[in-house]
Amino acid sequence: MSGILNKVLSHISRFFSKRKNRRLFYLAVLCLAALGNALYLGFARRTFVFYSARTAGVVVEERFLRRAGDRETDIRRYVEQALLGPKYQGLVSPFVQGIQVQSFMYREGVVFANLTEQAALPPEEGGAVFYSLLTLNKGIRRNFSGVRDVRLFIGGNQIFFEEFREIFMNRADNSRT
Repeated sequence: MSGILNKVLSHISRFFSKRKNRRLFYLAVLCLAALGNALYLGFARRTFVFYSARTAGVVVEERFLRRAGDRETDIRRYVEQALLGPKYQGLVSPFVQGIQVQSFMYREGVVFANLTEQAALPPEEGGAVFYSLLTLNKGIRRNFSGVRDVRLFIGGNQIFFEEFREIFMNRADNSRT
């Protein structure tokens, strides 16, 4: 038994005698520690689309949101974060300040989000309410693959249902004919 142990220790000492192997081992340990930490903390990367005030272009902002036990809470957190606006200066939110989620439901792949009446107001930077809500709709669909449909309400009234349905039903045809 001690002969086998001596052989194993000999191979290990030869492996770690090379600087390159030691560094590779340290890197592997750090990667495993980071992976374990990420799995333990339970954060998910989510993307948000905002607009640049200077260039009028689109800017994608990434945030790490804590995962909840269920999909409905994850999607609600995403919507609440999107309504808060960007974290960085120089970016413009597609929504006016103060919009909140009054009620929220996720059932069988369909998201129902009822927003406060302020969501009917256009953003300060001359945007349109339709494009603001379309950005939110696309963000939900992009970040949560199980979502088939998003139904948005303002003050209990469903808005832009037909327009959104038409946009998402008429996907680009990428076939070559």
